[in-house]
Amino acid sequence: MRNILIFLILTLTSGFTFFGDNYKKLHDNNGFIMIPTRDIKNEKATFYSYDYKGKNIKFFLLKTNDGKIRAAFDACDVCYPARKGYSQTNYFMICNNCGQKFHITRIGEFRGGCNPSPLKFHIEKDYVKISVSELASHYNYF
Repeated sequence: MRNILIFLILTLTSGFTFFGDNYKKLHDNNGFIMIPTRDIKNEKATFYSYDYKGKNIKFFLLKTNDGKIRAAFDACDVCYPARKGYSQTNYFMICNNCGQKFHITRIGEFRGGCNPSPLKFHIEKDYVKISVSELASHYNYF
């Protein structure tokens, strides 16, 4: 019984990372991250991480029903010290720290407060192209 209790406590306090996380690990190519646009899901966030100087810089991408690709760091200007990021329920990204909800059509459109911090990117051919320097700009958030 004691071992079960210890396992449950460790699992719950670790945010279930015992079972792995939901971030796709990425590597750069000459200072850029390239993600095929075909990998970006309609109305469903895909979470990514990039190791920069020993920290995992986390972000997510999704495509809204208007065909627009949206990107944001998995952190905001207010709650980033908690390092809890966002989760998705239906058409809303929800701050895992304070519980505020943001419709997916707002992602990348607003900054400040608890909005997911926008991530700058470009579309090049069939890829989302993100510079490592853009990811590094939010190093302190992680």
